[in-house]
Parts: sequence; C-alpha cells; structure tokens
Amino acid sequence: MKKLLVKFGVSSVLGALVGFGYYYFIGCKTGSCPITSNPFISTFYGLLMGMLIGFDSRLFKRQTDEK
Repeated sequence: MKKLLVKFGVSSVLGALVGFGYYYFIGCKTGSCPITSNPFISTFYGLLMGMLIGFDSRLFKRQTDEK
C-alpha cells in the first residue's frame, strides 16, 4: 500500500514539474492560450496528468473485491 502511495505522489510531483516546465520553456507569451499562458494553470494541469498516470486502478479493484 505504501509503495502505491509513493508512486502516486512521485508521479504527481513529476507531472507538476513537467507542467511548469512546459509553461516556462514553451508557454504562450501573448496570453491567448488558456493553459500555457498562466503558470498556475499549467502546473495544475501537469499535476492532474501526473495523478492520472500514477493512479493504480488495481488498488481500487482490490478494495471492492474484499467487500
């Protein structure tokens, strides 16, 4: 269980870093791009993508099977 939480946390942090990196290096300077023109939105979007990648659906299935 702890290993899954660490994987989830690490993938979330990496996703946030990638999101901010995308804003910093590639982002839209004119403000016409809704995601990449704001560092907070870009970082949050990266965080969500990291969370989706790190989510282990086997954990959810295992908990529902035990009930």
